[in-house]
Amino acid sequence: MKAKDIRELSPEELNKKLRESRDELVNLRVRKQVGQVENPAQLRIIRRDIARMETVLKQKAAATA
Repeated sequence: MKAKDIRELSPEELNKKLRESRDELVNLRVRKQVGQVENPAQLRIIRRDIARMETVLKQKAAATA
């Protein structure tokens, strides 16, 4: 997900997407331990998306404060 797309989301939508991404990351980590991950680079992509969402959330919170 691009930062531009993330900035267009509302804080509620961002929190929902963040929760979904974290769940997906946990599932991928478990599958990696078992050896069932088709695309290991997906772990890095999801971690970066989570970081982008957290950054945008903090920016929006700072802007409203």
